[in-house]
Amino acid sequence: MIAIIIAGATAFLLSIVGTPLFIKLLVRKSYGQFIRDDGPTSHATKRGTPTMGGVAIILATILGYGLSHLFLLTAPSISILLVLFLMVGLGVVGFLDDYLKISQQRSLGLRPRAKLIGQFLVATAFAVLALLFPDGNGNTPASTKISFVRDVEWLDLAFAGSVVGFILFAIWANFLVAAWSNGVNLTDGLDGLASGATIIFTATYLVIAFWQWRQVCNVDLDAGGVVHCYDARDPLDAAVLCAAIIGACVGFLWWNTSPAKIFMGDTGSLALGGAIAGLTIVTRTEILGAVIGGLFVVIALSVIIQVGSFKLTGKRVFRMAPLQHHFELKGWNEVTIVVRFWIVAGVLAGLGLGIFYLDALPRITS
Repeated sequence: MIAIIIAGATAFLLSIVGTPLFIKLLVRKSYGQFIRDDGPTSHATKRGTPTMGGVAIILATILGYGLSHLFLLTAPSISILLVLFLMVGLGVVGFLDDYLKISQQRSLGLRPRAKLIGQFLVATAFAVLALLFPDGNGNTPASTKISFVRDVEWLDLAFAGSVVGFILFAIWANFLVAAWSNGVNLTDGLDGLASGATIIFTATYLVIAFWQWRQVCNVDLDAGGVVHCYDARDPLDAAVLCAAIIGACVGFLWWNTSPAKIFMGDTGSLALGGAIAGLTIVTRTEILGAVIGGLFVVIALSVIIQVGSFKLTGKRVFRMAPLQHHFELKGWNEVTIVVRFWIVAGVLAGLGLGIFYLDALPRITS
């Protein structure tokens, strides 16, 4: 518990103090956001706002997590080191994308193929390594079983052999990484929306990971019930990382809330999406994550629906996608949209946490 507090507090202090220093550096170098001409007209005033703020989030998260272990003289777990690898790797891809946008003054940075290749390489390396490094109980950071609240025994990707299992899991991991990173990226369209939604998501996962750590495998024969345990390899360290991400995002949100002094850019959105994907994998709650992070899912689906409808029928379902811009064009104030979307994110996170808790209740055996 002390490690969780230290990680969160340290990351928060580093983020809230370090972000304005980073803003000054970006302003001095004229690294400002390029705004699309076809976007809402209210966004024109945001042109030139410093971007790549994800650098501050990533550094604060790593330092908060690392200093908590250094202070308590404990070793980081391999599971969370791999999640950090995923976070930093995608952050580098996002940084390159942001830098090209700034240097070339256009709304497009890396070419889609180059961006996908970068995401693929990082996600595949994570997937392969996550199936190695078993602990004393034989648990590896990830599992070839697809998980909901826990691993689903009959949804094992390794049904046809270990090599095929590695390949199928790598495909599944790539899907999750692409889905979450792009989901957060699409959500990052209004001041504070993505950072606030990420805080809600990681706060929920802090509770889940801490619960997993507290549960002990045993059978209560007198009560006739079974207390379920979890197969997650390093749940307490996952909670520590969640605290670090929360602290970093809260400190960043101070400067990112409307009117934003800095944007996280693709550097931050891809990194946070990678961290979210990694957390769902190492806590064995991959499908449950789609409920808890339902806001990201809905926003991503709005883009898919818009593009699909236009290609098939030539008509648009929304005035503009992603979904938050649809409400902007309907006349909603930006702050109103952000707060209401946070409420939706909170409700969905509460629903997911409720599902997790219900599964954790003892099952009575006959």
